[in-house]
Amino acid sequence: MTTGRTDGTTSTRVGVYVAHPRPGSFNHALAAAVTAELRARGCAVTVHDLYAEGFDPLLSAAETATVASAPDAEDPLVARHRAEVAGLDALVLVHPNWWGMPPAVLTGWVQRVLVPGVAYKLGTADGEPTGLLRAGRALVLNTSDTPADREEREFGDPLQRVWAACVLPYVGVTDVRRKVFRTVTDSTAGTREGWLREARALAADLVGALSP
Repeated sequence: MTTGRTDGTTSTRVGVYVAHPRPGSFNHALAAAVTAELRARGCAVTVHDLYAEGFDPLLSAAETATVASAPDAEDPLVARHRAEVAGLDALVLVHPNWWGMPPAVLTGWVQRVLVPGVAYKLGTADGEPTGLLRAGRALVLNTSDTPADREEREFGDPLQRVWAACVLPYVGVTDVRRKVFRTVTDSTAGTREGWLREARALAADLVGALSP
C-alpha cells in the first residue's frame, strides 16, 4: 500500500503503540496482529512497546508550555518519538481501559511527545489549535472487562472522548476509528482469535483509506 509523500518515499508509514505492562497480554497480541497485517500490505511500520522501552511518562516543568514551541527534549527516547511521530501517515494505539483512562505511560507519551511545535501550534492560550501531524487517521484498539451497556450507561465511554474529541483532533488527526474488545478476562480462545482477525481487518481498512 503506498501513498504520495513530499519526502520522496512511497511506503505508508504507520506507528503502532502498545501500552500494557504484561508481556504476552492480549493487547500485545492485538498489536502483533495489526503490525503483521500492515507489513503484509507494504507499510513501513514502527512498533513501540512503551513499557518495554522504559518510556518515562513524567512531564518535566520545562515541558509544560502550551503555546510556545516545546524545547528540544533532553530525554533521547522522547526526542526520538517526537521525530518519528511527525513523519507518520497513520497511528495505531493499543491499550486497556483502566479507570476510564489510558495507562499512565501512554498518557505521559501524549503529554511529552504531542507537544507544541511538533504536533500542534497555538497562537494564544485560548485560541484554536492547528494540528501539525501528517497522520490524518488513527485506529484505537481497547480492551475492557466492562460490558458495553454498562460502560455507556454509567460512564459514558470516557475513552471515546479522550481520543476522538480531546487528543487526536487537536493534533490534526481527523479520522479516528476505535474498537473495544470486551469482555477480555472471561473470553475464550476462539473469541480472541476472532478479535484478532477483526483487528487485522480494521488495520487493512485504515491504510486502504490512505491509498490514492
